[in-house]
Amino acid sequence: MEVKTSLLDNMIGVGDMVLLEPLSEDSFLENLKNRFDHNEIYTYIGSVVISMNPYRSLPIYTPDKVEEYRNRNFYELSPHVYALADEAYRSLRDQDKDQCILITGESGAGKTEASKLVMSYVAAVCGKGQEVNKVKEQLLQSNPVLEAFGNAKTVRNDNSSRFGKYMDIEFDFKGDPLGGVVSNYLLEKSRVVKQPRGERNFHIFYQLLSGASDDTLKKLKLDRDFSKYNYLSLDSAAVSGLDDAANFRTVRNAMQIVGFMTDEVQSVLELVAAVLKLGNIEFKPESRCNGMDESRVKDKNDLKEMCELLGIEQAVLERAFSYRTVEAKMEKVSTTLNVSQAYYARDALAKNLYSRLFSWLVTRINESIRAGTKARHKVMGVLDIYGFEIFEDNSFEQFIINYCNEKLQQIFIELTLREEQEEYVREGIEWTNIEYFNNAVICDLIENNQNGILAMLDEECLRPGTVTDETFLDKLNTVCAEHQHFESRLSKNSKFLNDHSLPHTCFRIQHYAGKVLYRAEGFVDKNNDLLYRDLSQAMYKANHSLIKQLFPEGSPSKVNLKRPPTAGFQFKASVGTLMRNLQTKNPNYIRCVKPNDKKAAHIFTESLVRHQVHYLGLMENVRVRRAGYAFRQPYEPCLERYKMLCKKTWPHWRGPAREGVEVLMEDLQVPAEEFSYGRSKIFIRNPRTLFFLEERRRQCLQDLATLIQKIYRGWKCRSHFLLLKKSQIVVAAWYRRYAQQKKYQKIKSATTVVQSYTRGWQARKLLRELKYQKRCEEAVTTIAAYWHGTQARMELRRLKQDVRNKHAVTVIWAFWQGTKARRELRQLKEAARNKHAVSVIWAGWQGTKVRREYRKFFRANAGKKIYDFTIQRIMQKYFLGLKSNMPSMSPTDKNWPDRPYLFLDGVHTELRRIFHHWRCKKYRSQFTEEKKAVYEEKLEASELFKDKKALYPSSVSQPFKGDYLEISKNPKYQKLNSSVDEKVLLADVVNKINRANGKGSARLFLLTKKSVVLADHKTGQIKASVPLPELASVSVSSQTDGFFALKLKEGSASAVKGDFLLSSEHLIEIITKLHRIGAKAADREQLNLDISDEFLVQFKQDKVCVKFIQGSPKNGNSASCKRKNNRLLEVSVPTSP
Repeated sequence: MEVKTSLLDNMIGVGDMVLLEPLSEDSFLENLKNRFDHNEIYTYIGSVVISMNPYRSLPIYTPDKVEEYRNRNFYELSPHVYALADEAYRSLRDQDKDQCILITGESGAGKTEASKLVMSYVAAVCGKGQEVNKVKEQLLQSNPVLEAFGNAKTVRNDNSSRFGKYMDIEFDFKGDPLGGVVSNYLLEKSRVVKQPRGERNFHIFYQLLSGASDDTLKKLKLDRDFSKYNYLSLDSAAVSGLDDAANFRTVRNAMQIVGFMTDEVQSVLELVAAVLKLGNIEFKPESRCNGMDESRVKDKNDLKEMCELLGIEQAVLERAFSYRTVEAKMEKVSTTLNVSQAYYARDALAKNLYSRLFSWLVTRINESIRAGTKARHKVMGVLDIYGFEIFEDNSFEQFIINYCNEKLQQIFIELTLREEQEEYVREGIEWTNIEYFNNAVICDLIENNQNGILAMLDEECLRPGTVTDETFLDKLNTVCAEHQHFESRLSKNSKFLNDHSLPHTCFRIQHYAGKVLYRAEGFVDKNNDLLYRDLSQAMYKANHSLIKQLFPEGSPSKVNLKRPPTAGFQFKASVGTLMRNLQTKNPNYIRCVKPNDKKAAHIFTESLVRHQVHYLGLMENVRVRRAGYAFRQPYEPCLERYKMLCKKTWPHWRGPAREGVEVLMEDLQVPAEEFSYGRSKIFIRNPRTLFFLEERRRQCLQDLATLIQKIYRGWKCRSHFLLLKKSQIVVAAWYRRYAQQKKYQKIKSATTVVQSYTRGWQARKLLRELKYQKRCEEAVTTIAAYWHGTQARMELRRLKQDVRNKHAVTVIWAFWQGTKARRELRQLKEAARNKHAVSVIWAGWQGTKVRREYRKFFRANAGKKIYDFTIQRIMQKYFLGLKSNMPSMSPTDKNWPDRPYLFLDGVHTELRRIFHHWRCKKYRSQFTEEKKAVYEEKLEASELFKDKKALYPSSVSQPFKGDYLEISKNPKYQKLNSSVDEKVLLADVVNKINRANGKGSARLFLLTKKSVVLADHKTGQIKASVPLPELASVSVSSQTDGFFALKLKEGSASAVKGDFLLSSEHLIEIITKLHRIGAKAADREQLNLDISDEFLVQFKQDKVCVKFIQGSPKNGNSASCKRKNNRLLEVSVPTSP
């Protein structure tokens, strides 16, 4: 792929209209058409970018294109919106100049896409990092959200911005984005209730019905069929090229990235659904007995579903649609509304509801993307505002939109045409004045404070008596009839001109973009933008989390009889603020041109483009740029920036700055026709001269950087050398010390070896002598032993001979005795046979006797061992069985093996106790400090409430979370979190019970180590702060309710307003934490807890009895409080199942 390296390389037509020859309107259009036909949609007029809408996707916005235009000079590459974005970003980053990018053009010319391209380019080229990427992603993702709620399909544009958007992107000194601020201007809220033929309502309605899940639609009580909603047009509900379902998913994802909470997204969708339901409410007439007409709701099903979505009582809203209350000083007058007035009230409520929701969305986005630091930031503003509109039926909205475009055209004229020519005259530059149309006269016609159209419209709206659109038009005919840019039927007739194209109820204004016919019908009502106070008050009574924030004027405490400012007045003031903001920044222009009215690609309608070129003043802009100078700069900053290019001015110039610039330009040999000297500035005609200076400066900076690097490297090398030299000396000293130590160790080692050898020789010599002496002694001993052995053996042989002789005699004697005995035995046997019975008895007796003696011996010795062995085997078998049947490690497991023997009862019980203690110790060792604290709180809650409070069992399984509001993370409570000095131990929403009616109002309950804080649920404003030492006791009932009373010590500062009667879903946790804080504090008494179904509460000067009874509350399963008399509040608690 060939990369263009210059504006003039491979150029199709002329890339910069300043270079066009010959210059005429026809050649201008021919050049635009030639480039458009070749997909070149961008063309320059100097530093102004002309953007043609191609009505199709082009491959010129890739990441490669971003890198191609990054840090390149404006005219270096072919024209592109990236070049202008890069120029603005680098001017902001390098020269510290705040920038603004003004994107103007007709509706459908591509302004919104151009603004998104600018933001995406800036996001791509600025710094990286986790935090920076998060900021960039939030800034980019704010676009889909605002487009979904603020854009709609019109006959000229499928994604037309129906509001004005100006975004200030804030950068730090490095050029990294820190955040941004979005400003919105005049949402076209009339589109909510009525759309012209061929147009749609805002995108979000169709996206919700097409892309939401069935479950979501069921919760919102919606159906996917568009035809069921009166506020949605059916003839153009489906748009080719728009995927509403996919866009809805994109919007949901974008809201999550921007920082919307889940409940906030749900609340927004509920309000969108409520607007659709509101359009289906219809009315029927009904006559009263006094003859006055009254309206009634036909089918109350849609009204009921809408009230359920918003949390409004159906009767309250139904009355607000039927009656209107007018207040004047101290009087109130209630009048009935007829059917047409009821429809007006319904539509006014729908428009206000949607427009306030859109303003809340912008505010919520700003909270997320606003820069956190308060230091001064660099700012780049991007203006994407509705284009000039000329429809068949133009009303108040088109009048306001076209007025805004007149102001933008005026600032373009002032900054690019008039001010540039006036600057040449001030600086004394030769200049031929170029004529152009100044639209200041049209702006004055509209915004003049005395006789401007907006001023007269406000005057009519505030005038007492009957005010209609006809009286407003009559006033215009009276005051503006002679104005050259105002036309009406009456003013034409007064000049004897017949213009049948101008109806009696219309007027025409000659804008810079052409004549526009406005229908006066609806101007007064739309400028008044009235919403009946009854409807505001009904909305304020809603229980919805978001709806009360949108209707603050409905609060009874904020009743204001002063008439609110008109829509025209507010828009005029906001446009004035925008113009002043733009004038403080360096402007960059993108002039968007629409090639055709068919929204089709490859079609170039010459007459349409010629009209846009004419009213945008592009030809005058070219003439001024051709005759003028492309760049100008005061002498001081010019000399400061380029003084390094000349040796005479570098590094310091002592004379005047102009003389220094003259010396510099002369030294650089810049041709004299390329620049001129003014009184305080130098003017450079051709951008190439500026590029030449910048290139020389860049080369010079590189040379200076090289010089600085050289000096730095020399210093670094010298420092390194000196450090090496110093290190070498230290190393050498340490080495010499080491070498001497090594040498000494060697000498010492050698001496030790010699000594050891000498001592070894002496020792061996002594050993040899001792061994010889020992061998001699052993030899003598051996000889003596052998001698004594011989003598002993001789004596033994003698003794053995004697024994053998004695044995032979003994044997012979034994044989003799045996023979003798046998003889006697035979005799005895003969005698024994006769005495056999006696012998048997005697033998049995002797055996029994012997056995008895043997048993005595056995039991005294072997029995004990057998007993010990048996016991040992039984214990071994017991322990092995216990090992295999060991219970689980859970402390709550009460299982234990049965004991096998009765004598092990004590051991069995003791082992069970030891195992349980060891198991509990192991379980406790697994606890973290947080888990331990939670169990301690649960244990203390058990001590306080077990068997005393019926609510306690249901709280056992619920963990004590503490911070239920995520107060440190939720941006809604940042201000409240910063106002509380100590760490928040518990944050929850409680209901503060009102003594007057027993009803509760939501409060934020914060508990710290030192105090209890009650704050407003919506604003976060602190309502009461009670130090804990001033709390005397806490009273609760014994039933399943969540009511508790904080009783204050008498005479304390907090006791002036009396005690607090509150109700909470986390009563057990609140009381437990209060009790623990009191128990830990050494400087105050422990908090007393009173559990009773009847206790007294001090309200200012009176004491009121709070009594709890079993009953059936009206609001379901929760307890309800009701005032019985001045001294009694009765709380109905549902019966426990």
